[in-house]
Amino acid sequence: MHTTHTSEQLIELIRKKHRVLEQLRAIGGHQASLVGEGDLGSLLKLLAGKQQLISGLQEIERLLKPYYGQDPDKRTWPSPSERTECARLVDECNRLLEEVVALERQGAEQLDVRRTEVAAQLNQIHSATHVRNAYQKHHRNTA
Repeated sequence: MHTTHTSEQLIELIRKKHRVLEQLRAIGGHQASLVGEGDLGSLLKLLAGKQQLISGLQEIERLLKPYYGQDPDKRTWPSPSERTECARLVDECNRLLEEVVALERQGAEQLDVRRTEVAAQLNQIHSATHVRNAYQKHHRNTA
């Protein structure tokens, strides 16, 4: 069975991709604030939703794959404005993807800083507990 990949299908897929990328960008910004606040519960919920969007984006990319090898000049477009809109959305998708990747990189760096801070706090607590226990042991031995 031969499947025809129409321009109308292409435009709709590009629109869907654009919407998902806009959502991922918004989530990336919210993710950064949750990491900064240390709100792990909300962050985990947000990441679960983000994973669903990423899975949806992967599916859209799978559906777009047959179009990548086609020459847009040889494709039949419903109208010149549809072709222009599709090209504009593709450019915006590329820009949005760059923003999402940058937010993801910043988020990973932010999480790393947060993890280092928590590790330092745990070390301080451990050291303080060790000193207190040593003091109590010394105090019991001398009493």
